[in-house]
Amino acid sequence: MRSSRIVLALTSFVLLGAARPAPVPRRIVSLNLCADQLLVGLADRGQIVALTEWARDPELSAIARQARDLPFTHRSAEEVMALRPDLVIGAPFQTRAVLAPLKAQGLTLLELPRGEGVAAIEASITTLAAAVGHPERGTRMIARMRRALAAVGPPPGRRRVAAYYQRQGYLTGTGTLVDEMFRRVGLVNLARRLGRPALSQLSLEEMALARPDFLILETGTRAVADRGTAALHHPLLDTAVPAARHLYIEQAQTVCGSPAFADAVASLAAQVRAVDRAAARRR
Repeated sequence: MRSSRIVLALTSFVLLGAARPAPVPRRIVSLNLCADQLLVGLADRGQIVALTEWARDPELSAIARQARDLPFTHRSAEEVMALRPDLVIGAPFQTRAVLAPLKAQGLTLLELPRGEGVAAIEASITTLAAAVGHPERGTRMIARMRRALAAVGPPPGRRRVAAYYQRQGYLTGTGTLVDEMFRRVGLVNLARRLGRPALSQLSLEEMALARPDFLILETGTRAVADRGTAALHHPLLDTAVPAARHLYIEQAQTVCGSPAFADAVASLAAQVRAVDRAAARRR
């Protein structure tokens, strides 16, 4: 009996050892703007050694305020290695010149799942939360995002057509977060109707001919700042879509897949409803 108990105890010890979770990283460096958006909400601040330089930019980053006192790098291999990280979050498009030296040093690298839409956002949250040792925070973040999306209520778009128009005439198309945002608000993406890819250019004349029901612009383009934004104030756009149906979304809410996407959906839905209420009062 005694020998059986010893064998059982040793077996249990081996099994427990095999199931031991990976150590929680203590020094994390992000080389990915989209990882920045999630990392600040999922990791302890003491775990974050550096974010990207874009994390503090309010036009690109939904967590700019929270990131303003966190260190950042310019994403060179030398900078990263000097920080002695035990987890580096990269991006699939980054060059070998950056990632290869880090791999050669034996650093643990993580790439977030690719894809657009809510399912991809949730996959990234789950992956990153587990990697930084706080899976329960990922679960809570996903639950909050789902509640925020549910609170938007019935889609007000009624299959009307909307165009997300950017500097220099760029039109955001299919397979993007913007496309997903339109779908959730009940709008049809003009780029989808025209058979355009994820990103293409549409001239002012083409927009005037297309005459979408709504023109969606970035809040940063309300004022003319350069040639790229000047085109968005051309009289032809008012011919295509009256100014009352020019709606504005924070670029930072759709640049990356993060819980800020729910804020973009809620904002766009509220603006569409406001346009409809104003139209009803004029009738």
